[in-house]
Amino acid sequence: MKQSATHLLASLATAGMTLAPAYAAEPTGTWLTEDKRARVRTERCGPGNANLCGYVVWGSKPLGENGLPRVDRENPDPGKRERPLLGHQMILGLKPGEDGRFSGQIYNGDNGKSYAVTIWSETSSELSVKGCLLAVLCGTQTWTRVTDVVPGQLKGPTNGEGGPRSDREWATGKPAPTSPKGR
Repeated sequence: MKQSATHLLASLATAGMTLAPAYAAEPTGTWLTEDKRARVRTERCGPGNANLCGYVVWGSKPLGENGLPRVDRENPDPGKRERPLLGHQMILGLKPGEDGRFSGQIYNGDNGKSYAVTIWSETSSELSVKGCLLAVLCGTQTWTRVTDVVPGQLKGPTNGEGGPRSDREWATGKPAPTSPKGR
Protein backbone atom coordinates (compact mmCIF):
# COMPACT_ATOMS: atom_id res chain seq x y z
CA MET A 1 0.00 0.00 0.00
CA LYS A 2 2.82 2.36 0.90
CA GLN A 3 4.46 1.58 -2.44
CA SER A 4 1.17 2.29 -4.30
CA ALA A 5 0.85 5.71 -2.65
CA THR A 6 4.44 6.54 -3.58
CA HIS A 7 3.81 5.42 -7.16
CA LEU A 8 0.62 7.52 -7.32
CA LEU A 9 2.42 10.63 -6.01
CA ALA A 10 5.25 10.12 -8.51
CA SER A 11 2.72 9.76 -11.33
CA LEU A 12 0.90 12.94 -10.30
CA ALA A 13 4.17 14.85 -10.05
CA THR A 14 5.18 13.67 -13.51
CA ALA A 15 1.76 14.60 -14.92
CA GLY A 16 2.03 18.01 -13.30
CA MET A 17 5.34 18.59 -15.04
CA THR A 18 3.82 17.90 -18.44
CA LEU A 19 1.03 20.41 -17.78
CA ALA A 20 3.41 23.28 -17.05
CA PRO A 21 3.15 26.20 -19.49
CA ALA A 22 5.46 26.05 -22.48
CA TYR A 23 8.20 28.63 -22.74
CA ALA A 24 7.84 31.05 -25.60
CA ALA A 25 9.89 30.42 -28.74
CA GLU A 26 11.37 33.32 -30.69
CA PRO A 27 8.61 34.55 -33.05
CA THR A 28 10.95 35.80 -35.78
CA GLY A 29 11.24 34.20 -39.21
CA THR A 30 9.17 33.75 -42.35
CA TRP A 31 5.67 32.34 -41.93
CA LEU A 32 3.03 30.99 -44.32
CA THR A 33 -0.38 32.28 -43.28
CA GLU A 34 -3.08 29.76 -42.45
CA ASP A 35 -5.00 30.48 -45.67
CA LYS A 36 -1.72 30.13 -47.64
CA ARG A 37 -2.30 33.50 -49.36
CA ALA A 38 0.83 35.19 -48.02
CA ARG A 39 4.25 34.77 -46.46
CA VAL A 40 5.04 37.21 -43.68
CA ARG A 41 8.56 37.87 -42.40
CA THR A 42 8.69 38.86 -38.74
CA GLU A 43 11.71 40.47 -37.12
CA ARG A 44 12.65 42.58 -34.15
CA CYS A 45 12.27 46.35 -34.58
CA GLY A 46 11.94 49.61 -32.69
CA PRO A 47 14.03 50.93 -29.80
CA GLY A 48 16.54 48.30 -28.73
CA ASN A 49 14.90 45.83 -31.12
CA ALA A 50 12.37 45.08 -28.37
CA ASN A 51 9.29 45.19 -30.62
CA LEU A 52 8.07 42.81 -33.32
CA CYS A 53 7.36 43.96 -36.89
CA GLY A 54 6.21 41.95 -39.89
CA TYR A 55 6.20 42.38 -43.66
CA VAL A 56 4.42 40.70 -46.55
CA VAL A 57 7.26 39.11 -48.54
CA TRP A 58 5.13 36.98 -50.87
CA GLY A 59 1.51 36.95 -51.97
CA SER A 60 -0.43 34.38 -53.94
CA LYS A 61 -1.97 37.16 -56.05
CA PRO A 62 0.66 39.92 -56.40
CA LEU A 63 -0.97 41.43 -59.50
CA GLY A 64 -4.30 43.21 -59.74
CA GLU A 65 -6.89 42.77 -62.48
CA ASN A 66 -5.02 45.41 -64.51
CA GLY A 67 -1.89 43.22 -64.58
CA LEU A 68 0.05 45.67 -62.39
CA PRO A 69 1.29 45.07 -58.83
CA ARG A 70 -1.54 45.38 -56.29
CA VAL A 71 -1.33 48.62 -54.29
CA ASP A 72 -2.58 49.67 -50.85
CA ARG A 73 -5.52 51.68 -52.24
CA GLU A 74 -7.72 51.23 -49.14
CA ASN A 75 -5.14 52.72 -46.76
CA PRO A 76 -6.58 55.58 -44.67
CA ASP A 77 -3.24 57.42 -45.12
CA PRO A 78 -3.35 58.95 -48.63
CA GLY A 79 0.47 58.92 -48.73
CA LYS A 80 0.48 55.10 -48.59
CA ARG A 81 -2.23 54.35 -51.16
CA GLU A 82 0.18 53.87 -54.05
CA ARG A 83 2.65 51.62 -52.24
CA PRO A 84 2.74 48.00 -53.40
CA LEU A 85 1.09 45.49 -51.08
CA LEU A 86 4.06 43.17 -51.63
CA GLY A 87 6.67 44.32 -49.16
CA HIS A 88 4.45 46.51 -46.99
CA GLN A 89 4.59 46.42 -43.22
CA MET A 90 1.53 44.73 -41.73
CA ILE A 91 2.66 43.96 -38.16
CA LEU A 92 3.17 47.33 -36.56
CA GLY A 93 5.80 47.25 -33.84
CA LEU A 94 4.11 44.92 -31.37
CA LYS A 95 5.19 45.38 -27.76
CA PRO A 96 6.47 42.43 -25.74
CA GLY A 97 4.59 41.14 -22.71
CA GLU A 98 5.97 39.27 -19.72
CA ASP A 99 4.44 36.04 -21.02
CA GLY A 100 6.50 36.01 -24.25
CA ARG A 101 3.57 37.31 -26.30
CA PHE A 102 3.64 40.47 -28.43
CA SER A 103 0.60 42.77 -28.64
CA GLY A 104 -0.39 45.76 -30.73
CA GLN A 105 -1.85 46.37 -34.18
CA ILE A 106 -1.90 44.41 -37.43
CA TYR A 107 -2.80 46.11 -40.71
CA ASN A 108 -4.97 44.43 -43.37
CA GLY A 109 -4.05 45.76 -46.81
CA ASP A 110 -7.16 44.19 -48.35
CA ASN A 111 -9.52 46.55 -46.51
CA GLY A 112 -7.24 49.27 -45.09
CA LYS A 113 -8.15 48.52 -41.48
CA SER A 114 -6.01 47.80 -38.43
CA TYR A 115 -6.93 45.32 -35.74
CA ALA A 116 -5.75 44.46 -32.23
CA VAL A 117 -3.44 41.46 -32.38
CA THR A 118 -1.44 39.21 -30.07
CA ILE A 119 1.31 37.02 -31.49
CA TRP A 120 3.26 34.24 -29.82
CA SER A 121 5.16 31.09 -30.60
CA GLU A 122 5.34 28.03 -28.37
CA THR A 123 7.26 25.94 -30.91
CA SER A 124 9.84 26.90 -33.50
CA SER A 125 7.58 25.73 -36.35
CA GLU A 126 4.33 27.59 -35.58
CA LEU A 127 3.24 31.14 -34.87
CA SER A 128 -0.11 31.87 -33.23
CA VAL A 129 -1.82 35.07 -34.41
CA LYS A 130 -4.91 36.18 -32.46
CA GLY A 131 -6.76 39.12 -33.97
CA CYS A 132 -9.67 40.97 -32.39
CA LEU A 133 -12.34 43.35 -33.60
CA LEU A 134 -13.80 45.57 -30.85
CA ALA A 135 -12.00 43.42 -28.24
CA VAL A 136 -14.85 40.88 -28.22
CA LEU A 137 -14.81 39.25 -31.64
CA CYS A 138 -11.53 37.34 -31.73
CA GLY A 139 -10.07 34.56 -33.81
CA THR A 140 -6.71 32.78 -33.82
CA GLN A 141 -4.76 31.53 -36.83
CA THR A 142 -1.72 29.29 -36.87
CA TRP A 143 1.01 30.33 -39.28
CA THR A 144 3.67 27.79 -40.29
CA ARG A 145 7.40 28.53 -40.51
CA VAL A 146 8.85 28.24 -44.01
CA THR A 147 12.51 28.13 -44.90
CA ASP A 148 12.34 27.80 -48.66
CA VAL A 149 12.11 30.73 -51.07
CA VAL A 150 9.37 30.64 -53.70
CA PRO A 151 9.28 32.58 -57.00
CA GLY A 152 8.31 36.21 -56.42
CA GLN A 153 9.28 36.21 -52.73
CA LEU A 154 11.24 39.20 -51.45
CA LYS A 155 14.62 38.01 -50.17
CA GLY A 156 16.53 41.19 -49.40
CA PRO A 157 16.93 42.86 -46.03
CA THR A 158 14.20 45.15 -44.73
CA ASN A 159 14.65 48.62 -46.28
CA GLY A 160 17.38 47.22 -48.53
CA GLU A 161 17.51 46.13 -52.14
CA GLY A 162 14.99 43.40 -52.91
CA GLY A 163 13.45 43.55 -49.44
CA PRO A 164 10.29 44.82 -47.75
CA ARG A 165 9.92 48.38 -46.47
CA SER A 166 9.29 49.62 -42.94
CA ASP A 167 6.65 52.23 -42.30
CA ARG A 168 8.27 55.58 -41.46
CA GLU A 169 7.77 55.20 -37.72
CA TRP A 170 9.67 51.89 -37.65
CA ALA A 171 12.44 52.57 -40.21
CA THR A 172 15.91 52.49 -38.72
CA GLY A 173 17.65 54.10 -41.67
CA LYS A 174 19.74 51.01 -42.38
CA PRO A 175 18.83 47.60 -43.77
CA ALA A 176 18.14 44.89 -41.22
CA PRO A 177 20.59 41.97 -41.23
CA THR A 178 19.49 38.83 -43.03
CA SER A 179 20.07 35.24 -42.16
CA PRO A 180 21.92 33.00 -44.61
CA LYS A 181 18.56 31.51 -45.71
CA GLY A 182 17.18 34.94 -46.72
CA ARG A 183 14.54 34.91 -43.97
